[in-house]
Amino acid sequence: MTHTHALRVLIVDDEPGDAHLMELALKKSGFPLDLSFANDGLDALVGLGHQNDRSPGLPRPDLILLDLKMPGKGGLETLRAIKQSEHLRAIPVVVVTTSALAADLAAAYRFGAAGYVLKPVGLDEFVAAVQTLATYWFGLVRLPKRAE
Repeated sequence: MTHTHALRVLIVDDEPGDAHLMELALKKSGFPLDLSFANDGLDALVGLGHQNDRSPGLPRPDLILLDLKMPGKGGLETLRAIKQSEHLRAIPVVVVTTSALAADLAAAYRFGAAGYVLKPVGLDEFVAAVQTLATYWFGLVRLPKRAE
């Protein structure tokens, strides 16, 4: 599937190394992408204009990649806020985390996650997982057209 515009991805991760690896892997996927970053859930929600009285500082993403285990506003709380927001809830959110806890997995889907991906420990496996994710979301799945 070809896209006529760069797909916007928001990476929300408090680990700069993981965010950088996701960036490199996504760029290697070959899809035209416009990447944005948030260091934690609060940063993401403020940037997305979660509060209706604030204008967004980040471009509206086509997909959000969200870490769970972050200080401050964690991933589950952030996911819940996104899915409760009328103007954000349609954005697919994929949880990308080190947590293999069944409770985290169940909560993520209960709160509206579009997917749950475990971060592999090895570098090559991590890059391969992110590239597979990109191929699925940008090569196979149809995303709604966004108003420019």
